[in-house]
Amino acid sequence: MFDQEQQHIIHDDYHFPPGTIHLIDMHSDLNVQKGDGNIILHPQPSSNVNDPLRWSKTKRNLQFALIWFWSFMLALNINFMTPFFAEWVVEWKTTYNELGVAVALSYLGLGVGVLFVQPTALKLGKVFVYKLGTVLAIVTCIIGSQSSNVGYFHAFSILSGLAASPVDTVVEMSANDLFFKHERSTAFSSLVLALYGGTDLGPVAAGYIGDSMDWSWCYYILIIIFVPLLLLQIFWMEETTFRRSENEEEELEDEIIGQVKSHETTRSGNLHPKKLHDKIEAVIESHSVDEDQVKLIYWQKHKLYHTKQNDTRSWLTIFIRPVYLVTFPAILWSGLVYGFQMFWLSLAVNTQSEIFSAPPYNFSIDSVGLMTLGLFVGNVIGMFYGGPFVDWFAIKMAKRNNGILEPEHRLHTMLLPTILNAGGILAYGLGAYYGSHWAILVVVGLGLMGFAMSSSGGICLVYAVECYDKLASESLVLILFIRNMIGMGFSFAISPWIAAQGMLKTTFTMFALSVVVNGSYIFMVWKGKDIRRWSQARYGKITVPSYGDIFRRKN
Repeated sequence: MFDQEQQHIIHDDYHFPPGTIHLIDMHSDLNVQKGDGNIILHPQPSSNVNDPLRWSKTKRNLQFALIWFWSFMLALNINFMTPFFAEWVVEWKTTYNELGVAVALSYLGLGVGVLFVQPTALKLGKVFVYKLGTVLAIVTCIIGSQSSNVGYFHAFSILSGLAASPVDTVVEMSANDLFFKHERSTAFSSLVLALYGGTDLGPVAAGYIGDSMDWSWCYYILIIIFVPLLLLQIFWMEETTFRRSENEEEELEDEIIGQVKSHETTRSGNLHPKKLHDKIEAVIESHSVDEDQVKLIYWQKHKLYHTKQNDTRSWLTIFIRPVYLVTFPAILWSGLVYGFQMFWLSLAVNTQSEIFSAPPYNFSIDSVGLMTLGLFVGNVIGMFYGGPFVDWFAIKMAKRNNGILEPEHRLHTMLLPTILNAGGILAYGLGAYYGSHWAILVVVGLGLMGFAMSSSGGICLVYAVECYDKLASESLVLILFIRNMIGMGFSFAISPWIAAQGMLKTTFTMFALSVVVNGSYIFMVWKGKDIRRWSQARYGKITVPSYGDIFRRKN
């Protein structure tokens, strides 16, 4: 039983800022839909039989696995050819700087693409966008296989970025559709792993293929994989878009608070048990399945596009809405921190061939490709840290906070990625400068950087989405646009930067940036809740669906 003074302190102010929610039913007496461990489900599954949150856990996981594999392959398609840079410098009579431009163009394609695929997915369905991305990936591989100069590779890079752009926003929206709030760190970090894993393992596979066959076969093998993947999307992947109540989160919190007050009154002996029982029955009845709802048949689930649950606003209105979020510090912070992870990724991608194919290493193409395994192993470990561990940590923090979850609870876990990323940059950069054993660069340097990139990316994305849940799709677009623009700029700059300042100065500059940028989470832990409270009024305005509908016809 609560201590009466503690009850007063906890429940005196029910006006939570955006993002603060009741996550744990501390006394097992709240009559809302809950998961294991008395975790309150956010959002609550609706009474509609077609609600993805009413799918079995197995079905949700299988659908997500297909989305994950698609994301992995599209990410792989962007950067898998980096082991051939040393060969192409000679064959195409080009420079490492020109090949680095191609990497920058892929980020440009990603950044521009996220602006267009998000409104398209909300109007025509996410599966439609995934299929379109696969078709475009097949086209880009056909173009890439015919490359005879760096211009072809530039065209391939920007088109492959456009094809993969749903990996940077729509897949996270699908994760929102399929998983509850207490599961999102696991879902988001696994998607970040798909992005980085494809980037890391692609060069490994390409190196082995190029060691025994012409490099054009790398593209042909991808086409062989993409075609059956497209068939799986057509005949098995299901649409996850589901339109919920606009004020669902507020309604759920009001219901919880009402029950908390009732139970407090009951404990004080002021509410008759029969009246409490009637309230419980009413709540349970409100969550029952609507028997009149018609379940979709197979061909309805697998149409080319889906509009029944689509966003009712115009495409242009959805397209423009992310612009309004630039005044939300939590979203900008998440975009900048996630964007700076592209610094460290670009450093590895753009310097891999140049460092390991030259003295003192003199590695063959397949060995150069193997170097990104360090990043991948770090990414996998980082995924478990930034996903299941962070979800577990958030639940523990909520229990210590009387069942109430603050988004900043997850940010405490940024300490380890901040330390390890800085150490990884020093190991990789200084190791390359001094010609250290390759294990220093790969196992220590790339391994620590991979851990930090994977874990911090998931933490930042979930933090922004939890702060402003009703603006999740717009937040993801803005965050990923910022990230890709930063990645593009750094990919353009990295080769001239190293040429001008040398590896030593570049390494120390990036080390300082890493400490400052990743370490800025301390400020958000300190002031994040105040910032959310400060932005509450503007959040209320922007979440109105018609806000920003400047294209609506006036009577």
